[in-house]
Amino acid sequence: MRASRLPLPVPSYFMSTRSSPFSFFVFRMFRGPALRILPLFVCFVVPLSVSVLTTVSADPLSKKYDLDFYRDVPSRNLKGLATRSDGRLVAGPVLTELTAVAPFNADLLWTLESAGAPDRWLLGTGPDGRVLEATLDVAKSAFTTREIAKLDEPHIFALKRLPDGALLVGTSPHGVLFLLRDGKVTARVSLPVDSIFDLLVLDADTALIATGNPARLYRIDLKQFATSGVAPEKLITPAQFTARGLTLVGEIRDRNLRRLARFPDGRVAAGSSPKGNIYVFPATISSSAPARADPVLLQENRDAEVTDLLPQPNGDLYATLVYSPSAGDARINVLPSKPSKEGTDALAAPAPVSFSPPAEKFSGRSTLVFFPAGGFPEILSSRSNLAFYQLARRGDTLLIAGGEQGELIGYDLTARLPLTYAGSASSQLNALAAVPGTPDRFLVLRNNAPGLALLDFKATAERSAETRRIDLGTAALFGALRFDRLRDLAPAQLALEIKTSVGSDEVEGWTAWTPLLAADATDPAWRAPALRGRYAKLRLKLPAAAASLEIEKPAVYFLPQNRRPTLQEFRFLAPNFALIPGSEPAPSVTTSLSSILSASKDDDGGQAKRSKAGFLASQIVPAPGAQVALWTLVDPDGDSVTASFSIRREGDTGWTDLSVSSREPYVLFDTARLADGIYFTRLVATEAAPRPAPERLSITFETDNLIVDHTPPAILEATVVRTADTVKITVHGRDAMSLLEGIEVTFNNGAHDTVEQPADGIRDGREESFILEIPLARVTGATAAEVTLYDIAGNAVTRRITL
Repeated sequence: MRASRLPLPVPSYFMSTRSSPFSFFVFRMFRGPALRILPLFVCFVVPLSVSVLTTVSADPLSKKYDLDFYRDVPSRNLKGLATRSDGRLVAGPVLTELTAVAPFNADLLWTLESAGAPDRWLLGTGPDGRVLEATLDVAKSAFTTREIAKLDEPHIFALKRLPDGALLVGTSPHGVLFLLRDGKVTARVSLPVDSIFDLLVLDADTALIATGNPARLYRIDLKQFATSGVAPEKLITPAQFTARGLTLVGEIRDRNLRRLARFPDGRVAAGSSPKGNIYVFPATISSSAPARADPVLLQENRDAEVTDLLPQPNGDLYATLVYSPSAGDARINVLPSKPSKEGTDALAAPAPVSFSPPAEKFSGRSTLVFFPAGGFPEILSSRSNLAFYQLARRGDTLLIAGGEQGELIGYDLTARLPLTYAGSASSQLNALAAVPGTPDRFLVLRNNAPGLALLDFKATAERSAETRRIDLGTAALFGALRFDRLRDLAPAQLALEIKTSVGSDEVEGWTAWTPLLAADATDPAWRAPALRGRYAKLRLKLPAAAASLEIEKPAVYFLPQNRRPTLQEFRFLAPNFALIPGSEPAPSVTTSLSSILSASKDDDGGQAKRSKAGFLASQIVPAPGAQVALWTLVDPDGDSVTASFSIRREGDTGWTDLSVSSREPYVLFDTARLADGIYFTRLVATEAAPRPAPERLSITFETDNLIVDHTPPAILEATVVRTADTVKITVHGRDAMSLLEGIEVTFNNGAHDTVEQPADGIRDGREESFILEIPLARVTGATAAEVTLYDIAGNAVTRRITL
């Protein structure tokens, strides 16, 4: 009965059961007839306490998955429908991929500009530096292209059609500005920058140029530039700029000036990269005054790129920003500028631009920011792993062309809710423009693969939505799919299909699409035949006539696969100790919001945690002959589990059940009546109600062997050696079954000491020697001592020796 061997804390008055002669009296007393009484008392009391701890769970075995259309349906899987951030499915536009009648051999399409007619559009390409004219045939969902010009620069980042029909073209990586008329280059100038990112036409005679590396804002006199001719060299001196009609009207400290937009009052908004700052230049930069103007910072950012700016007639501004965690996610990577000569910093030629392939997966995020006139900025929408490229407005809805999975995004300004529209098979949608004369149609520029698409809010076509792969967490039998409500839609108009798989592969291993049985008009539930799997995809189809609808978030009900319980832990406590189980904490008489939310996550409402906390508060008390076995059973499906514990002596054939169908995680039994020997043990775990009896699973675990040892060890030799200043007592002993644990020595002068470290240093045998060396001063007057040798089973033998 060594308190030091307890795995759990015990009261202090039980910590020294061998520290006095009285403790040995108690020990010896319980080795007699009283030993037969105490275990019976303990075993009788424990079940009375256990009844407080026992609670039978009756939670339903079926589960449900709340389907969120906004989360679970990607943009590419929508046709004629849109998902809203509240999880609902609503009517949306139809995106039609336009087919090129003949290959136009462009790797990248950078710019989209109207050519003056609804069916004709201008495209700037890369890396071949061509200007194309695309002619649309909406009836055939096709387009044709013709080459207008091929320039000596790789990438066309800026393209504007002037009122007289001429084209103003900005390029990269050498910052060359072209003026094209009838497909011919009539003027050319190379600015001391890497790239020309944007052009803003102010009137028939004036335009603004946004450049990168360095970030500068130039004003150009278009009439003077048209007559300046073609200049192959970069501009350096102020006189060269003046001769070409160019004036430096602004500059920022960031590397690139990416976007320009003009307010109705003449002010100019500008966005930068790689910081992503947004500036406002005064209206004076649009005039013929040569003086430079410093911008006002509207918002400061870092690691971002301003991809578009959309000013409003009332002075408000909408902006899209893309935040990239690393330079590899940016579209263009630039090298540092070369050092310039003294006095020519503003005109120095920078280092060339280097182009890097895009990252395999975009790991950044994008935001839509609202700048009210005279107010503070507000983030309206934010998306991770998605890039916002260009903005457009249709009524009270903002449209955003994005990527990297061909996403088309929207934002309802009235309801203040983000939307996801039907996306493209291409990876990026880099530009978006309203078709002149038809405000419900927008032309979309596609990349990877390059092409065009038409977004039509008035088109009639079959509407459908397909979820991404839904993971239920475990294999399951599918039940019903239920909607709380269908608005402006009859259940008969809704067609639902499902397919399942036991594997996570997106392509192989799936069943065929299986129609869900149509719902009753009074009960909006759709049911499938017996389908099993861990993963599922749902497809929803609606007729083209359903132009106004709103579908609530549905719930998918399923029955998880029944799995057998598992044994996480099993152990025997030290012999001769009993357990008094702690009472389960009483549930609160009031209900709080946190308790409801935690109950929604725990199948049993937290009952298992409360029961475990009460059990861990159990007391451990000395009880000679008592033995406690503890276990932890876990059912992966949350089933209630009962346990039966049995023992069998080595050499016997029959099992003795000590606990049958118990819900408690332990058993307490008396070993006093058991014969010495090794006992095999087993634990049988069986599922219980509410699992139906025919479906209950059972499993048998072979647990640790139990050694029952009532025989005390033998003292083979006990010697005393007295020196000038110490007394050395050596005890050599042996036990038949158990390991020896130590000795206690009590001198007849009241001195007492304990030794648990054997002479050979390792306590690992049934035969050991223990040595006690005690100062002579402590045993002054002692003439004899009682030496007690004990084993780990609590058995002891005592011998009296003379000093």
